[in-house]
Amino acid sequence: MRLATCEQPAAGSALDADRHTLLQQTWGEPPGFWGWFRNVNHKEIGKRYIVTAFIFFLLGGILAVLMRIQLSRPENNFLGPDKYNQIFTMHGTTMMFLFAVPMMFEALSVYLVPLMVGTRNIAFPRLNAFSYYVYVAGGIMIWVAFVMNIGPDVGWFAYVPLSGPDYTPGKRADFWAQMITFTELSGLAVAVEVVATVYKLRAPGMSLNRIPMFVWSEVTTAFMVIFAMPAVMLSSSMLIMDRLVGTHFYNPAEGGDALLYQHLFWFFGHPEVYIIFIPGTGIVSTIIAAFSRRKVFGYLGLVLSTIATGFLGFSVWVHHMFATGLPQLSESFFTAASLMIVVPTGVQFFCWIATLWSGRLNLKVPLWWVFGFFWVFLIGGLTGPFLASVPVDWQVHDTFFVVAHFHYVLIGGAVFPLFGALYYWFPKITGRMMSEALGRWHFWLFFFGFNLTFFPMHILGLRGMPRRIYTYQPEMRWGPLNALVSAGALLMVAGIVVFLWNVWQSRKYGLVAGPDPWGAGTLEWGTPSPPPIYNFLDPPTVGGREPLWENPPDQPIVTGLHEDMREVLLTHPLDANPDSRTEFPYPTIWPFLAAIATTILFIGSIFWAWAVIYGAIPLAITLTGWFWPNKSEARRRRERERWEQPA
Repeated sequence: MRLATCEQPAAGSALDADRHTLLQQTWGEPPGFWGWFRNVNHKEIGKRYIVTAFIFFLLGGILAVLMRIQLSRPENNFLGPDKYNQIFTMHGTTMMFLFAVPMMFEALSVYLVPLMVGTRNIAFPRLNAFSYYVYVAGGIMIWVAFVMNIGPDVGWFAYVPLSGPDYTPGKRADFWAQMITFTELSGLAVAVEVVATVYKLRAPGMSLNRIPMFVWSEVTTAFMVIFAMPAVMLSSSMLIMDRLVGTHFYNPAEGGDALLYQHLFWFFGHPEVYIIFIPGTGIVSTIIAAFSRRKVFGYLGLVLSTIATGFLGFSVWVHHMFATGLPQLSESFFTAASLMIVVPTGVQFFCWIATLWSGRLNLKVPLWWVFGFFWVFLIGGLTGPFLASVPVDWQVHDTFFVVAHFHYVLIGGAVFPLFGALYYWFPKITGRMMSEALGRWHFWLFFFGFNLTFFPMHILGLRGMPRRIYTYQPEMRWGPLNALVSAGALLMVAGIVVFLWNVWQSRKYGLVAGPDPWGAGTLEWGTPSPPPIYNFLDPPTVGGREPLWENPPDQPIVTGLHEDMREVLLTHPLDANPDSRTEFPYPTIWPFLAAIATTILFIGSIFWAWAVIYGAIPLAITLTGWFWPNKSEARRRRERERWEQPA
């Protein structure tokens, strides 16, 4: 078996129509209605993730507006307490589990990472399709339950004993617990794909010190997902077992422990904040490099800070539990860790500022969102040490001060970079440019609306307004500030409307983008916009951290891969030297059928415990079909195993 090699590009190879036609046939999407469910191309699945997650963002935003209408004045009867509890729970659940993690990690990494590392598809493409269908199934399940008035009403955290069988009868909390299983299974699948893609499918020459910052952020997030999400899957599974089969994991009367749930949940919950935030730092580094026209300052410091943030994120979960009566000595350790985790983020801020300071700025809309991120996340970061201090945390715990801090960190650290990313990569995804004028209207409406909404919440919290209440009395004098907060929410809605209109009209009438409209240096901009189904006509090699800026004109390309089969090059994890070749699987309906079988098993178990046993049978059948090779695949596999004998 001959490995792929790196050779000089042939003259006119980029215009080789015959090769393009052959690769289109080899890597093409299956046609027809059922072809949509068989597709395993990472760009198509990534676009589905982006659109679906943004739909959940809009749904969660509608629920937020309903809550703000209810709280805009005292003794408001717009929503009753039961409906408000459901809306409050669904807002947090949707934004955290159905939007933030799927968008910042799954959607962006599935679409962009293979392009940025120079390969033709993501590792385990069938698993990638399965992860999307499972994610959609979990979101549909919880929203159908909400529309039918059996949606969860125990908060997005579902603390016991409130969510236990004694205090929440019915199926509301069961739907929440199973939604966790759906979404975290999807996240774990994508995490495995990202790690395998980054460590085995990088373009030759892309050694560890040449990996793009965005890819570093996503692979760090992938490792965090692998270590964090099993904890919340365990906590939710133990909750549903307490509710449905009579176990007592969280029942102190039978030897259980209610605080065990909080430990398991927040061991996932606080790393989840960084699972959402760390991809945002990769986006910021990428946009700053492109629009300052220079490589990022302190590349090694940025990489180490990203990894340190991911590592330290697992050492701070107890600061969510300072009011539960834990030993003070242990609280002091978690206070120290919570203060220490700001150090790597501070290092990143200084590296970004140094890059901007020494660059030639191109003030386009993506860079405005980075400036907004600096301001908003800085405020959220400054209020974090307050909550890391035990005496202060006792005073503001479960008040609107925490709500304000939480949203400044998550919206500032995720949504602001996300909008910058959408404006930045929209030309690559669609081939069209978005309107600069509408983009600036979107930015300023959202920026002022956000600060008008959440900054007064700090004051409301210091004045004693508790979170998770559906109304309040006039004599509390919280009304004027709540009215101001609700007005700010309407400005944010106006900004989102402008963005949606910009997307709609730009897809049809926007200026044609070209391969690299921003003059950026990473590999995804070395393909046409939008990229062809096979990504690269000639798989690239890399000669620097910004290949399009640093590669010489005679930079070698990868040759020797069969173009009549889905063959890709595997490289060594450290130095990305060519290792071997492998054939990627072809489109199939089995991942979709496996997702349906998984959905039946999970939803059926809410109503009948034996559904886990009987539901495993169709799941096993679909998995068998998934991995069963067809005749042509089996023949090619046998041929690959016949190594050439020396003459």
